[in-house]
Amino acid sequence: QVQLVESGGGLVQAGDSLRLSCAASGGTFSSYAMGWFRQAPGKEREIVAAIRWNADSTYYVDSVKGRFTISRDNAQNTVSLQMNSLKPEDTAVYYCAAARLGRSWTRNSGYDYWGQGTQVTVSS
Repeated sequence: QVQLVESGGGLVQAGDSLRLSCAASGGTFSSYAMGWFRQAPGKEREIVAAIRWNADSTYYVDSVKGRFTISRDNAQNTVSLQMNSLKPEDTAVYYCAAARLGRSWTRNSGYDYWGQGTQVTVSS
């Protein structure tokens, strides 16, 4: 069982940057693909970015390509999401999640463990 705790959310203005972090415990972090998801009010949870267990491949939803960067540190059991050029439409609760080896790491259904989320609000 993996426990995930997000941090780094907050209220920023459009064009600003934020860095989200997720600390993992209770499992073999390096064996999991990791993802960042978000859910805005009235909308379904969507995958934002994901990274394979050894960081050899990453995935981004089109709306954040070129602005967000996902990274991981397997020695520190952390995964981060650097968000630049934030827009009001990026406002959502952001969740960190872990997918076991062999699961689909670019789809919501592939993720088994979830954090509690951190709020990101971007004002215009």
